[in-house]
Amino acid sequence: MSRPRVLFVGPTRYELPLSPGLERKWSAVERELDFRVLARGTGADPRFRLVSEFYAGLPVRVRRAVREFRPDAIVAEDLHTAALVMAGRPSVHVIAEVHGNWRHSTRLYGSKARRALSPLVDALDGYAVRHADAVRALSAYTAGLVESARGRPPDAVFPTYTDLTAFTGRPVRPLPERPTVLFVGVLEPYKNVEGLAAAWRKVAPRVPESRLVVVGQGSQRAIVDWLVTDGLAGYRPRLGPEEVARALDEATVLVLPSRYEGLGRVVIEAFARGRGVVATGAGGILDLVDDGEQGILVEPEDVDGLAAALVRVLSDRNLAERLGAAAHARFPEWNQTPEQFAERLRALVDTALH
Repeated sequence: MSRPRVLFVGPTRYELPLSPGLERKWSAVERELDFRVLARGTGADPRFRLVSEFYAGLPVRVRRAVREFRPDAIVAEDLHTAALVMAGRPSVHVIAEVHGNWRHSTRLYGSKARRALSPLVDALDGYAVRHADAVRALSAYTAGLVESARGRPPDAVFPTYTDLTAFTGRPVRPLPERPTVLFVGVLEPYKNVEGLAAAWRKVAPRVPESRLVVVGQGSQRAIVDWLVTDGLAGYRPRLGPEEVARALDEATVLVLPSRYEGLGRVVIEAFARGRGVVATGAGGILDLVDDGEQGILVEPEDVDGLAAALVRVLSDRNLAERLGAAAHARFPEWNQTPEQFAERLRALVDTALH
């Protein structure tokens, strides 16, 4: 059976040659699909066309790629990209991916000036989700968003492949002696960094030996800096996968106080290292965590509830161990192989083409 020709378009940044994990992913995809990638980044690979400025002139670049590669379908990594691809009027099927709530992209991420773009972006993204030839959602939560906007369910629901070998290469370690909370994520409004900071100021005096470690960068970095200045947190701007795995080993629990999440990859990484989660019941987190089983869930924006949940876990080692064990037991449900991802992707493309 011949492989469909597919052009993948999205703002992901690649550095070529690919890392071993990404090479495994794209090699598996290549066994199912004849593909090319249009994205951001640097380096050389005949399968990839990388640019520094992604969105500027994208419809023109897509038309050029369609003429040269003659794909059967285009997979757009997000709805912004799908709308611009469709603006170029390519004579091929367009598959749109939905990774989260597109209405939040201008409201809970980046500067306040970005919010002025909300009406335009909402219109573009809404058009894309309604008119794409096929739509893929990452979780039950994002599938519900798609159905409410589109009037029918997405054509496929499965997560993006993530190389988790850094989190599975060694046995799970016991919880640390010192009660430790780890946050890993972008420091943006949708992650509710200010809510975490306010909650931690309540937790610290109640569990004096505890510590908070924050990993990430973003527009709300100053909130974390204030915690560090006051001696209430440790901070690292960026960690590689192996370092994140070690940070999880040194943590009692992961915290994720988000206002929304499309899925929550860091939760899956915590599961791999046998760590439970204190999180908000927001979006895709509900697909991963059962309250009281793999973690403790609180309402978004509930600072007191978040603080109480953290105190509870940090003060009860048996509870933290039970949550971690249940989290590790759930991990295989979300440990997708490159081959499984590629097969699901091929089935989605076949659906769009037929």
